[in-house]
Amino acid sequence: MGGGTNVVLVVADTTRYDDALTAEVAPNITELGSKGTTFTQAISPAPWTLPSHGSLFTGTYPSKHGAHAGHERLEDRYPTLPELFRSAGYDTAGVSGNTWVSQEGGFARGFDEFHQTWQFVQSETAMGELVEVTEESRVRAVGRKLFDGNPLTNAANAVYRTLVRERGDEGAERATDWIENWVGERDGDDPFFLFANYLEPHLEYRPPKRLAERFLPDGVSYAEAMDVPQEPWEYLAGTLELSDRDLTVLRALYRAEIAYLDEHVGRVRDALKAAGEWDDTVFVLVGDHGENLGEHGLMDHQYCLYDTLLHVPLVASGGAFDGRGEDDRLVSLADVAPTLLDAADVPATTARREFQGQSFHPDADAERHEYVFAEYVQPQPSMEALEEHVDDLPAHVYEYDRSLRAVRSSEFKFVRGSDGSRQLYDVVDDPGETNDLVRQRPERADSMETVLDDWLRSFESADTDADVAIEGDRKAQLEQLGYLQ
Repeated sequence: MGGGTNVVLVVADTTRYDDALTAEVAPNITELGSKGTTFTQAISPAPWTLPSHGSLFTGTYPSKHGAHAGHERLEDRYPTLPELFRSAGYDTAGVSGNTWVSQEGGFARGFDEFHQTWQFVQSETAMGELVEVTEESRVRAVGRKLFDGNPLTNAANAVYRTLVRERGDEGAERATDWIENWVGERDGDDPFFLFANYLEPHLEYRPPKRLAERFLPDGVSYAEAMDVPQEPWEYLAGTLELSDRDLTVLRALYRAEIAYLDEHVGRVRDALKAAGEWDDTVFVLVGDHGENLGEHGLMDHQYCLYDTLLHVPLVASGGAFDGRGEDDRLVSLADVAPTLLDAADVPATTARREFQGQSFHPDADAERHEYVFAEYVQPQPSMEALEEHVDDLPAHVYEYDRSLRAVRSSEFKFVRGSDGSRQLYDVVDDPGETNDLVRQRPERADSMETVLDDWLRSFESADTDADVAIEGDRKAQLEQLGYLQ
């Protein structure tokens, strides 16, 4: 059994560092960091949800855990955080607003209860791990048994998603309601591990009007803001032009989405306090990846490894994290798993042998990272999917049809593509990564490339030849999120 400390892990999906850690946008998140610890150099191991969550759950990088665009599921090669906590005697519960982080995607393993907010009706897993807690939900579960596989079920789910989008809510309300009920009604004295993914900052940006109006430029109405096109693939292809004003509006809507997420973070904290659990809880919030809002000619979060996608917020409060202020250590999302186990005093000795991350818990004796890594194993959406969505896809778009790997220090980032491309950026003097130094600093590029190659040789990559079927409601929601399956 663990040491009795509750652990809460909240993922702010699609949330970049520079927007989430300002009191104007996210007062609850910044307060958690100011009273606890704010990690100023947290780097995601991947620029999108599936591989980054795989790293959060397993303490390994995408090539090792194998969940990425080449294999769109987290298989059971390595135990996940909820499995390790449950084995240590913890109650485990999870709620997700993102279809990649789903039972079908391999992420429900180890959870006593796992709730998927995008589904109007839900069913139990073979192990009974996907369950609902309200009478309404039980009725819906019966409906699922009656209509499983019926188009009516998918239609109901689609109607629900339309309604929540019109309200400016992609599932946060249902997620927080569920968490409040679970925290307030749980029985027993065992400690718990609680996970939540909030999808709100993901495209499309449809924040509540009351929040959007706080961030919109003078003279821009909410209705006008809603008319600005949010079409990342057309923007990528050059068939959609967005003015500087348009991009400013989109940035405002994006910040309003983070502000809405922040309100729910505050509600989760308050629920823990109301249940008398806060003082015994380590609470960690992290972004799984960031977002491009016109930078580098890109929108959304694909096709690159710039810091707009990799530099994410990471704050921790409770226990040894309290009162430590800013921590400038270079950390990876792959470090989160060993850190949370340390926070709860869970040994997990066998699992730790496979971790590529190392604990950044204040009481851990791990050395500081000199380097962390990031991978974009395959483009997502594929060029074939883009061809179906964009008429006459321009030739320059095919330049993105490559994998990327990066090694990053506190000062420099080296990026190598499968197409032979090499880039080097000074992330201190050039945080926007606009000046490629690979020609001016060839020795630095070569030395970092050696580090990258040595790292890639240090572990066995997962065998990801098997196909993964994505069907039904999950496929529909991924299409709505822009993944174009």
